[in-house]
Amino acid sequence: MSFTIALAGNPNCGKTTLFNALTGSSQRVGNWPGVTIDKKVGRIKGTDSELVDLPGIYSLSPYSPEEVVSRNFIIQDKPDAIINIVDATNLERNMFLTLQLIDMGVPMVVALNMMDEVKKNGDKIDVDCLSSSLGVPIVPISAKSRDNVDALVEQIEAAARDGKVPRVMTYDQSIEDAEKAAEEALRGKVPDNSIRFYAFKLLEDDTLLEEMAPGARESISSEIDALEKEYDDSADSIIADSRYSKITECVTGSYTKAPRDERGTLSDRIDKIVTHRILGLPIFACIIAFVYFIAMYDGDWGTSPGAWATGWLNDYIGDVIIPGVADWCAENGVNEVLTGLLCDGILTGVGAVIGFLPQMIILFTCLVILEEIGYMARVAFIMDRIFRHFNLSGKSFIPLLVGTGCGVPGVMACRTIESEADRRITAMTVTFMPCGAKLPVIAAITAALAGAWWVGVFAYFGGIVLVIISGIILKKFKHLAGKPAPFIMELPPYHAPGLWTCLKSIFDRSWAFVKKAGTIILLTAVLIWLLSHFTWSGQFIDPESDMGESILAWIGGGLAYIFAPLGWGLGPDAWKLSSATLTGLIAKEDLIGTLAIVLLGDPDMAEDEVGAALASILTQSGILSFFTFNMFCAPCFAAIGAIHRELGSWKHTGIAVLYQCILAYFVAMIVYVIYGAAIGDPLDWSSYFLCMVFVIILVYLLIAKDPFRQLGKNGEVAE
Repeated sequence: MSFTIALAGNPNCGKTTLFNALTGSSQRVGNWPGVTIDKKVGRIKGTDSELVDLPGIYSLSPYSPEEVVSRNFIIQDKPDAIINIVDATNLERNMFLTLQLIDMGVPMVVALNMMDEVKKNGDKIDVDCLSSSLGVPIVPISAKSRDNVDALVEQIEAAARDGKVPRVMTYDQSIEDAEKAAEEALRGKVPDNSIRFYAFKLLEDDTLLEEMAPGARESISSEIDALEKEYDDSADSIIADSRYSKITECVTGSYTKAPRDERGTLSDRIDKIVTHRILGLPIFACIIAFVYFIAMYDGDWGTSPGAWATGWLNDYIGDVIIPGVADWCAENGVNEVLTGLLCDGILTGVGAVIGFLPQMIILFTCLVILEEIGYMARVAFIMDRIFRHFNLSGKSFIPLLVGTGCGVPGVMACRTIESEADRRITAMTVTFMPCGAKLPVIAAITAALAGAWWVGVFAYFGGIVLVIISGIILKKFKHLAGKPAPFIMELPPYHAPGLWTCLKSIFDRSWAFVKKAGTIILLTAVLIWLLSHFTWSGQFIDPESDMGESILAWIGGGLAYIFAPLGWGLGPDAWKLSSATLTGLIAKEDLIGTLAIVLLGDPDMAEDEVGAALASILTQSGILSFFTFNMFCAPCFAAIGAIHRELGSWKHTGIAVLYQCILAYFVAMIVYVIYGAAIGDPLDWSSYFLCMVFVIILVYLLIAKDPFRQLGKNGEVAE
C-alpha cells in the first residue's frame, strides 16, 4: 500500500540525514503551495510510501512560517502517519514538539536519533519505558550510520496501516477541565481528530484561532480566568510548564546518565574556548582565513591545493582543449565566425568559470565539514552577541551561513526569522556574503593582486560588516523598524562528519555550479561574444582586431563614466570592466567569463591569466575597488528573484537592489582611496573628495538618531 508519511523534528536533530537515508536519490524539491519554503518529498526505499520533509521547528505555535506550514500540512493534507525524529542527547528540549504532535491525533512513531552519541557518553535510555510513558512506538536509530532505519520503516508502515493514534497525554485536572471547555467552544469549527490540539491552542491565545473560531476564546473566558488565577500565571505559560513537567516525568524514569566529568563533556570544554566572549570571534576569523588560504593561496609561501588544482585545470583547458578544438575547426573548414564563437566565446567564457571548480570544491569541503561537526551553529551563537548590539538578531546570521553556498537558499532561509523587520532586512543583505558564484571572482582578484590570500577573508568579513551597517541604517525606516527576534538555537554536540552526508552536500553544491555553467553561463558567454564581435551595423569584427567598435564596447563605454571615479578609468579598456560588471548581474560567474572574452581574445591563453590581464590595465587599488563593487553590489538575477519572493513586491525589490548598488559604490570608493593612499597609488583629487563625501554620508546615517528605537509592547513600533 502507498502511504503519505510526514517527517517532523527540531532543527539540528538529524532530520535531513534521516530523510536522505530513507529516500536515497528519489527526492524532488519544490515549494509549499503559496509559500516560498523548501518542500522536499521522496519515496521511502523499498516501499510505495511518500515521505514529506516538514520544515525544522521547535513547536507548532505560529511564530514563523515554517511552524504554520507544518501544522497546516498535518491538519489539511492529513498524512497517514508522522515520523517524529528526536535528538536522544537532548530529550527534554525535543519532546516539547512530540507532545504537541501527539495532540494532533495522527498515527506516529518516534525515531530516537543519535543513539550512538548516547552510548558514547555512557548513558542509557529505557526505550520500552519511554514508549509506555508517551503512549507511542519508539525506534532507537542512528541516522548518520543508518542503524535500525529498516526497523523504523517497518514501524511507520504498520502505524499508517493500522491507523492507531497516540494515547492522550493528560495533565492536572484544572487544565483538563479548561481544555474540555475549549473543545466544546471549538466543536464543529476545527477537525475532530485534532480538536485537543486546537483546544490547547485556544487556551494559549493562538492568533490563528481568531480566524478559525472568532469569539471562541471569549466564550470560555471564565474558565481561562479561573485557571490563570489558580496558577497565578498566563494560560500559555501554564500549558508550557505542564508539558515540560510531563516531559521531565517521562525522561526521569527512562534516561540514566553516566557520571559526568566535572569539566563537562568534550563539547562543553571545546565550547568554553570557541564560544568565549573574547576569543570566539578571533578564532572564527582565523578558521575562515585558513579555509580561504588552503583554497585560494598562491604566493611566496607556496601554492595551496586549491590554487594548484585550478592552475592545472586552467592550463589543460587553455593549452589542450581550446587549441585542439581550434585546430579541428581549421582542418574541417569550419566558418571563421563559428570557430570564434566556439573557441573564443563558449570555451573561453565557460572554461574561465569551470577552471575554478577545484577551488570551489575545496572551499565547499571545508565549509561542509565545519557545518557537519557542529561548529557553524556555534558561530551563529557568537555572532548573536555582536548582532544584538546593532539591533539585529543572531538568527540573521544563519541565512548568511547558508548564503555562502548560494544566495538563493540564503535568501529563502530568512523565513526562519520570526520578526518581519529582521526577515526583510536579512533578505535585502544576505547576498553581501561571498556565495559560490563569487569564488571565481575571488580567485581571479587573488591572482591579480599577486596571490593576496586575504582577498577571500576581506570578502567574507566585509559582507558581515555591511550586513551590520545595513541593520543600523535600515532599522531607522518605519516599515523595517522593530525589536530583534529572540535567538534560540540548539548547540548540537560535536561529532565526526558523516562521509556520505558530506560527499552528498559537496556534490550538490558543486553540481549546481556546473549546471549553471552549462546553462546560464553558456548562454551569456554566447551573448557576450556576439555583442563583442559585431557592430550595430552587423559587421563582424575579426578576433585579431580591436573590439572597441563592438556593441558591447558601446554599452560599456556609456557605463564607464559612472565607474571612472572608482579608479576604473576612461581609457580604451574601461568599457571592458563596466561590461563585465553588467553581465555579472545575470550570474556572478559571468563576470570572469566576460573578462576572459574581452581581455583574453586569444584562445591559446589560459584562463588563469584573467587576473594578470586585469592587473595590466588597473592599479592595485583599482583592482580592489573593482572587486569590492562587484562583490557587494546587486546579486544575480536568480537571487533578485528570491528577494522579490521574500519582500512581496517589485517596488521593494527595486529599492533593495538600488540600496545594494549604492552602498557597494560608496564602499568601493572608500576602499579605493584608503588602499590606494596606503600603497602609494596615484589618485585623482576628485576621488579624495567623493570619498570624503561618502564617508560623511555613511557616518551620518550610522549615528543619526533612530526615531523608532523606542518600541512598544511585543516589539511593535511606538508611534
